[in-house]
Amino acid sequence: MKTNSVSVIMSVYNNENTVLESVNSILSQTFTEIEILITDDSSTDNSYEILKDLKNQDGRIKLFKNQKNIGLTKTLNNMIKISNGDFIARQDADDYSLPIRLETQIKMMEKFDIKISTARALELETKREIPGLSFYIPYKYLIYFKNPFIHGTLVIDSSLMKRFLYNEDYFFAQDYELFSRLFQNKKQILNIKKPLYILNTKNNISNNFKTEQKAFSDIVKKNLRGF
Repeated sequence: MKTNSVSVIMSVYNNENTVLESVNSILSQTFTEIEILITDDSSTDNSYEILKDLKNQDGRIKLFKNQKNIGLTKTLNNMIKISNGDFIARQDADDYSLPIRLETQIKMMEKFDIKISTARALELETKREIPGLSFYIPYKYLIYFKNPFIHGTLVIDSSLMKRFLYNEDYFFAQDYELFSRLFQNKKQILNIKKPLYILNTKNNISNNFKTEQKAFSDIVKKNLRGF
């Protein structure tokens, strides 16, 4: 495998109960050529203090703090613009990556000469595989009806991500909107069958803001369908 580097980007907002284990799941990756960019989006809990301790323990962490809450989309873009890796990887502060996640995704991207990959996940409480049966429907069909990809598993070529960025008009479903633009621009996405991620499906953005998430997702679907 060629020597590449990965910039892992994580936005944190009131994740004091999960962020330690989440960051450690990246620090313990078998793929070690990483930098971890973490921004605390003006948390009101103990998240930032936990992150400061982590940064003092591992020099691969670059820690930032927003003086006011600006939301996930802008926070991610800010980190993307200053990242240094050949690839950019996502990690949510309430999810966990399995130790071989980055190594597996980078190897498969190189094998198939693809610049974007995602993977399946295990649901945190039930350990069921996500997506389930819908994984076997080609995403070129499924994307018109739902987001076929798990945002936290994204690994993407850095120059490509810096060219596309997230659409800052989307406060929710920003990942679905990004994937839809990549799809419309004929960028191939490798969706790995093996679960490489542990996904929290309770008390997260998608569940806490279902109405807003659906509204923005519906806009993506309309744009994809051309009406």
